[in-house]
Amino acid sequence: MKKLLITVLCMALIFVLGACSQATEKETTKSEGNKGSETTEKKVPRVAFVYIGVPTDGGWTKTHDEGRELVDKTFGIKSTTVESVPEGPDAERVIEELAQDHDIIFTTSFGYMDPTISVAKKHPDVLFMHATGYKTAENVGTYQTKGYESGYLSGLAAGAITKNKKIGYVGAFPIPEVIYTINAFTLAAQSVNPDTKVNVVWSNTWFDPTAERQAAISLLDKGVDVLANYQDSPAGIQAAAKRGVWGMGNDADMSEYAPETYITNPVIHWGPYYVEVVQSWIDGTWKSESYLGGIKEGMADIAPFGKNVPKKVQDLVNEKKQEMADGKFEVFKGPIYDNKGKLRVAEGETMSVEDILAMDWLVKGVNGTIPK
Repeated sequence: MKKLLITVLCMALIFVLGACSQATEKETTKSEGNKGSETTEKKVPRVAFVYIGVPTDGGWTKTHDEGRELVDKTFGIKSTTVESVPEGPDAERVIEELAQDHDIIFTTSFGYMDPTISVAKKHPDVLFMHATGYKTAENVGTYQTKGYESGYLSGLAAGAITKNKKIGYVGAFPIPEVIYTINAFTLAAQSVNPDTKVNVVWSNTWFDPTAERQAAISLLDKGVDVLANYQDSPAGIQAAAKRGVWGMGNDADMSEYAPETYITNPVIHWGPYYVEVVQSWIDGTWKSESYLGGIKEGMADIAPFGKNVPKKVQDLVNEKKQEMADGKFEVFKGPIYDNKGKLRVAEGETMSVEDILAMDWLVKGVNGTIPK
């Protein structure tokens, strides 16, 4: 009887120990599972944006800030922004400070290129994205729009609307992105109105309403009946509206500033690309690249037409826009001559993207020069 009792107790003990062992295994597995979840949990990046202007500029910086808002909404974060940062030493100082406690930094003006590269060398673990530049590194990527596509569509509308074939264009700085946009604009205007001339003056500003207004007035005084502007402020189209002249701005919909005389203008949608970059950082798949987005990719576009733009003009532009989206139209297809009479693109040939992005000459039909 005693033997039997001992045997029963031993078996019970074994059962209890076994159950405890199983429970411990289950808890360990669960714990390891939780631990695994913790290690694979996606880290939320600290994101910063460096702006050349302010989000209320109505143009360039406004579009970048709209992109930032989409990033914040998508990932549930609050990005850092630094506004009105001059291109040069101040930019490098600001970028360096941000690199101390951020994971991704978007530097959103051409003149931030060298400062971005300089700071990136000292912070290999930080991801830098530079807008419109051409220098990359292992932790630096660039992004740009095919502004020549949206510029062409705007020029098409301008060429269809002008009556006296005299169009004005206030250029910002004489860098490739501005030059190729003016050239595309001119080619388009001439495609519907062959004798059209585009008169160009340079403001050498991105956002200086006073200087830009004065530059616009200098062209209006020459009798242009359509005025396009590359700057971030609406000063140019406002000046045109006061004269009853059709106007076109840049980067964002500026119709509110000249509702009666607004045509359209190039616009940019940065948001989806910004979200893609941040997501790739989270996923660990980001690689340095020079991204170029156009009409097809949805990054480049034009603003809704002004309320007084004739429907036939709208239809003409929308038809060409669809051709671009379908990959059936190239802006810089020869023959193309510069404004000094030199053949730049032979008949049947198409400029490479690399040559477009380095453009430093003006097409035939542009009255103006490129300052040194």
